[in-house]
Amino acid sequence: MHTTIISAENAFLLSDEALFFDCRHELSDTGAGRTKYENMHIPGAWFLHLDDDLSGAIISGETGRHPLPDMDAFAVFVSRFGLSEDTQVVCYDDKGGGIAARLWWMLRVIGHKNTAVLDGGIQAWAAAYPLEAGNNEWPAAVDKAAPHLAPYSPLCTRDRAQIDVLRNDQSYTVIDSRTAPRYRGEEEPIDPVAGHIEGAINLPWPENLKDGKLKSKNELKIRFSGLRADAGNNVFYCGSGVTACHNILAYTHAYGKLPLLYPGSWSEWITEL
Repeated sequence: MHTTIISAENAFLLSDEALFFDCRHELSDTGAGRTKYENMHIPGAWFLHLDDDLSGAIISGETGRHPLPDMDAFAVFVSRFGLSEDTQVVCYDDKGGGIAARLWWMLRVIGHKNTAVLDGGIQAWAAAYPLEAGNNEWPAAVDKAAPHLAPYSPLCTRDRAQIDVLRNDQSYTVIDSRTAPRYRGEEEPIDPVAGHIEGAINLPWPENLKDGKLKSKNELKIRFSGLRADAGNNVFYCGSGVTACHNILAYTHAYGKLPLLYPGSWSEWITEL
């Protein structure tokens, strides 16, 4: 099974048994992802919306832009799609995995290991395999999570108060996953305050990619070589806890271990500045 990324070829070979989830999303037009899905998607794929299905309720002045939903409720939600321990899940988007990695991370931390991001996204699939239009209706809701899914543990994340301590702890590294101009505070197209968490280093998530696909394990190990040897001592954040998951995906692909996520990220951090 595939636990980080999967090629279009391998995804196609598994297409009769795998579950495909379309995660396309535009921050500037939140309805665009569904429109793209209805116009053309991988056959059999279901659409999951970043705001509605992969995020919880925003509390003004408290949360970031994409807070995590209740993760135990999320486990029940995804179980409606027929998830079993052996099911291969394929998450995809059209942005190099920057959105799909959020679903990948959410599934991994509730215990579904056989989850992978489609390498090269829908573009890689469309280059060789057919697409379909329309809308695939979700299966009926279920009242409990699949047996193999574990109760969510917050140990895979760090919250704002913990980050405030860890950023001054020399045994931890806090990593900003946004582009360099946003990290440096030179531009901020989304959030009302520019800059970064004091003490954080910058590893922009798009630099995990080469020609739209994830770099090799050796290239990624070089990229992450300055981080802590213990995955649990590396904490990634971004603007709202979405694209930081791509850095976590790349790190896990290289080293086989999940580092930590600060889900609230910059958009939560600035609520108390």
